[in-house]
Amino acid sequence: MRRNLITTLLAATLALSLSGASIAGPREDQLTTYASAAKAADPAFAGFSAARGKTLHTQIFTSGKADTPSCTTCHGNDTRAAGRSLLGKAIDPVAVSATPTRYTDPAKVEKWFKRNCTEVLGRECSAKEKGDWLSFMLSQ
Repeated sequence: MRRNLITTLLAATLALSLSGASIAGPREDQLTTYASAAKAADPAFAGFSAARGKTLHTQIFTSGKADTPSCTTCHGNDTRAAGRSLLGKAIDPVAVSATPTRYTDPAKVEKWFKRNCTEVLGRECSAKEKGDWLSFMLSQ
């Protein structure tokens, strides 16, 4: 009986450890999706860059809405601090270290990228820009 219990526990432990190694989280899945799209758009794509993501976050754009020239307009310079919408509504910090549940719902991520990129950049963000920005937020 003891031997059967040990064998069962070892088999369960092995199964869990092997399956866990192949399961990616929603953020990693999102980055994989963006990487595939970025590679399709540019075969020279070599990966995302948190540094480029930081530049995108802080850069001033003139092609979007005049009252939202950069991501920092609403989200602020400190990604770990709360932001504020133009109407005064509080926005949770965008850094994952400050808001661990951020970027776990792909539909929600896409919704906000579409809205915010259109307002700030005057167009939708490319897959590379999304991956760079998300990489920056994951590094914060």
